[in-house]
Formats: sequence, structure tokens, C-alpha cells
Amino acid sequence: MPCAICTGTSPSLTDAKRTFGPMTDLHPVRRALLSVSDKTGLIELGKALAERGVELLSTGGTARALRDAGLAVKDVSELTGFPEMMDGRVKTLHPMVHGGLLALRDNDTHVAAMEEHGIGAIDLLVVNLYPFEATVAKGAGYDECIENIDIGGPAMIRAASKNHSFVNVVVDVQDYDALLAELAANDGQTSYAFRQRLAQTAYARTAAYDAAVSNWMADALDLEAPRRRAFAGEMKQTLRYGENSHQTAAFYTDGTDRPGVATAVQHQGKELSYNNINDTDAAFELVAEFDPTNGAACAIIKHANPCGVATGTTLLDAYKAAFDCDRTSAFGGIVALNQPLDAATAQEITGIFTEVVIAPGASDEARAIFAAKKNLRLLTTDALPDVSAGGKTVRQVAGGLLVQDKDNGFVGMDDLKVVTKKAPSEDQMRDLLFAWKVAKHVKSNAIVYVKGGATVGVGAGQMSRIDSALIAAKKAERMAEALGLPQPLTIGSAVASDAFFPFPDGLMEAAEAGATCVIQPGGSMRDDEVIAAADEVGLAMVFTGMRHFRH
Repeated sequence: MPCAICTGTSPSLTDAKRTFGPMTDLHPVRRALLSVSDKTGLIELGKALAERGVELLSTGGTARALRDAGLAVKDVSELTGFPEMMDGRVKTLHPMVHGGLLALRDNDTHVAAMEEHGIGAIDLLVVNLYPFEATVAKGAGYDECIENIDIGGPAMIRAASKNHSFVNVVVDVQDYDALLAELAANDGQTSYAFRQRLAQTAYARTAAYDAAVSNWMADALDLEAPRRRAFAGEMKQTLRYGENSHQTAAFYTDGTDRPGVATAVQHQGKELSYNNINDTDAAFELVAEFDPTNGAACAIIKHANPCGVATGTTLLDAYKAAFDCDRTSAFGGIVALNQPLDAATAQEITGIFTEVVIAPGASDEARAIFAAKKNLRLLTTDALPDVSAGGKTVRQVAGGLLVQDKDNGFVGMDDLKVVTKKAPSEDQMRDLLFAWKVAKHVKSNAIVYVKGGATVGVGAGQMSRIDSALIAAKKAERMAEALGLPQPLTIGSAVASDAFFPFPDGLMEAAEAGATCVIQPGGSMRDDEVIAAADEVGLAMVFTGMRHFRH
């Protein structure tokens, strides 16, 4: 016997087939099932559908919200003949729901089965899932997270998406307006192309949801390398192009709330490019190594490598010192600050062309100064990223993904081992640790010279460590000439190497450049030779026992 919901004005599959015959591009929306956790825009959507004569089916809190707004709604429990049970775990898992979503309107066998069992077609499904990601983000316990894993929602979404030849599935609040516009443009119908796009979004949403659940469980079970890994993202913006103009690109967020380029507020300037985003991320992650309570810090980045990093009594002092490390490379660079941008620093930054400035806040005066530079992008965040926090980094290679823990390795004063006859002074120790923090963010092979809390030479990404030492020293020589200094600032500097010196030659180049102390991981088969060479020229050297390769 047909159920009440399939009689009267409710559409049957036979009605649909009689009207349209075989599958056509346009299909009407006559009946919709709405079941949402996020009620944003729900009432407006429900009213707009009802005005078009669309019959509304719903569940639980969604049904109550629609009724409270004066809309006629039928409960899914009335459709299925079963009440919601098991604390709401079972409510839509029923043939009366899934048959209505999955039935092919142009298939005689499907039509006959639906008529036999009194199952009516569902033309529109509007579902957003239990807030699992938000539950995890707030630090909920294991059992609460489990209870926030949606079952019926993903099942319905997958069913409706598979049958997108006839069914519309909406999983994002931001698609409500697009749905209503499509219905308005096609007299209550939707096109096949529109339904295809909705289905693609829906499958991506369930994939992201499952990825969030599986990755959370891997962490909860302390599985460092689970047999299967899933990653997902949500579109933040399409980009004009990728690294080069012939490459298409887009920016996706991963759902985490880490302060940085993905969560920052952009106050002015044109859209960020692919390279802007990559470089800004590198800059902000580097400057976050320096605790703002210990003083101001500035990092200037070009092509994901620092061309100058410095601390200072004020942000202005820090910026000037960072700028003086490599003024040529700083042109068109990215500036990251560890304290809110002030007017004096903003005025100084406008002295050269700068692509992006990112800081944990900015004064009204600083923003007003930047407003005159329309091509300069200013980004602000609520905080600095926690450099000690865990997480994963992912890199694609041909045929797979490389996944590793984020490099949050930390070395403090107590972790250093003096290996030479001469020990570093207290001031040298400070510069060595400063250089070590910077070297962590320089592409390998990395050599960083530091003096007085500022980089004075950076060698990055060379195939040999000796070349990095030579390039960094040469840059320092050129800057000394440009600044009218009597000698390069590498004289009397501290030097950091991101990995061990395999031979004494790279160390000797640093010594010839004027370095007086060295920080490096150690661990080479020739450590004894390197230590002996350092002793011979009077260098103080410490080992960290940790390296920072950055490819």
C-alpha cells in the first residue's frame, strides 16, 4: 500500500517519466529533503522552495526550525514509517529515502519497483554534516568525537550524487543562492551541467569528511604511518596562475586554524599569487621562531629563502637590520614581523617596493600609511603560529605522496655540545642560536652568518656546502661596499650550517670570511678532522645533534 507521502499532490516516478520520457537535460525540483547541522540560510531556502511549490521533507531540528518559520514540513519518520531511534543514529537509512534518491526516472524496472512499494522521487537533497571537524578542533574527547561522525548524511549525499542525472545535492550553504538562481532561470528546473557540478562538490565533501575522521583516528591511535592516508582541502581562492603564467593554480585550506597566510585578513592590494602565498608562508613561519616577548623580529623573504632576518629593540630597528643584510634581494620581497606593525616601521617599508607584509596585527596609523601603496598587500593575523606544534607536511612526487612530521625540532642552550678547545662566549652563543633558527628555514645546503642578532650573509640551496659558504660571504662583501663599511660584517660573525660539514673545506671558507664560531649538527665520519681544523684556526664550535634539511 502506498504511504501517505506518495499520494495526493506528491510526485510519483510515473509522473516524472510521463512528463519527461527518457532522460533530458532539464528536470524539475518537486520534492526536497533538508537535513542540516548548520542552519545558516535554511529558512530563506525553505521559503523560496515552498513558494515554488516544492514539497519539503526533513528531520529533527531542521524540521522544527522550518515549522517554527511557518512552513509545511513532513517528517522523514512519516515517510519511512519508523521513528528516529538510537539517539538519532537511525533515521534516514531506509529504502523510502534511498530509493527516492537513487531511482532512475527513465528506467522501467526502477519505475515499476517504486510504484510497487509506494516510493516517491526526491529531486533535491540539502545536507551538511555533523560538525566532526569542529568537535575535534575544540579538543573533545574520543567518545564525543565518535558521536559526531555522521552516517546517514554521507550515505544520502553519495546516493544523490550518484544519481545526479536526476537529483540535485547541496552540501554547502554557499550554494543555496546558486540553486535558487538556477531554478529561477529554468522555471523550477535544473540543468544536467548544474547537477554535475553539485555532485562533484558533494563527493569532495564526503571525501574530506572521511579524511578528517581517518586522520583523527590515526592520531588518536598514535599511528605514525597508517597503511592508508587521505588528505583534503577546501577552495579558498582560484589564482591567476601558478609558479609560472602557463600553469593554472588554486589555493585550498586544510581546515586547521594555524595563524598564517591561509587564515590571515588581507586589508589591501590585489589578490595574492601562488608565489606570494608560498613566500608569505615561509616568512611568517620563520619570524615566529622569535618570541615577541623577547623583542621585535623581522624576516624578509625572496623565493622562499630569507634574504635578511634580524631582531631589534623596535620593529623599525629589526627591519632596518634585516634589510641591510641584502638590500638587492629585498626588493619585491615579503616582510614578516613578530609584533603588530607600527607607523614608523610601515613608513620605512614603503621606501622600496614590497609585495606583502604580514604581521600579528597593525595599527590604524600603519594601515593608513600603506593605503597609499595600492599594490602592497597587508595581511594581519590574530597571533603567531606555534613553531613547536606538530602536524604533517605533504609533498607530491610522481606516483605518490611524501608525508612527514612538521620540522618542529628545537635546540636550546642546554642542548649544545662544545666540541672545540675554545668555547663560545655568551654573546656568541646567542648569535649561534639565532643563526640556527634561521638556517632551519633556508633551503639546503644552508650557510647563515649572523652578527649582533642579525643575518649578515645567507647562502641557500647550493649543491655543495662550500658554495653556500662562498656565496653568503660574497653577498656580505657587496653589502659592506654598498653601506660604506670598512669590512664585511662576516668578520667576527657566528655561522650556522643546517647539516654537518662532511669535510673541513666548507668550515675553512667560513673562517676565511671572518666567522669566529660555528654551530652545526655534527655526525660526519670526518667530525674529528673538522674539529681539528676548527681548533687549528681558533674557531669555537658547538654540535646540536640535530639537522634541518629543507629541500
